[in-house]
Amino acid sequence: MATVKVDVVSAEKSLYSGVAKFVVLPGESGELGILPGHTPLISRIRPGLVRIVLEDDSEETIFVAGGLLEIQPGHVTVLSDTAIRGGDLDAEKASKYKSNTYTVDDREMELDTVLEAMQSTPTYNRTLDVVSNK
Repeated sequence: MATVKVDVVSAEKSLYSGVAKFVVLPGESGELGILPGHTPLISRIRPGLVRIVLEDDSEETIFVAGGLLEIQPGHVTVLSDTAIRGGDLDAEKASKYKSNTYTVDDREMELDTVLEAMQSTPTYNRTLDVVSNK
């Protein structure tokens, strides 16, 4: 089975590093689907969910507040100042960030918007991890 190496990195830490069958993320002009062998590309990405489909068909979901995408043969890199990983933050921890506003590409987003997007994802684990905020 063909796979691609994927790295999702925030200003604070690496959120995901591994192999995947498929990656979907919010490109500047719409959703991008990336399969192994994708044409090399560098693009800005909008705030939204990065979905990483693993070899066993499970999914890793990470919210990014915009950033950059680089696709090279066999390797996808997502760079974001602010990122939230599904599965790491309980509601109590998230509530202290609810009043924070994220500004990405001159667009302000409240954390509530981020949480709603994560909760509407079928693979949402009822927990999130706030890595950093501006």
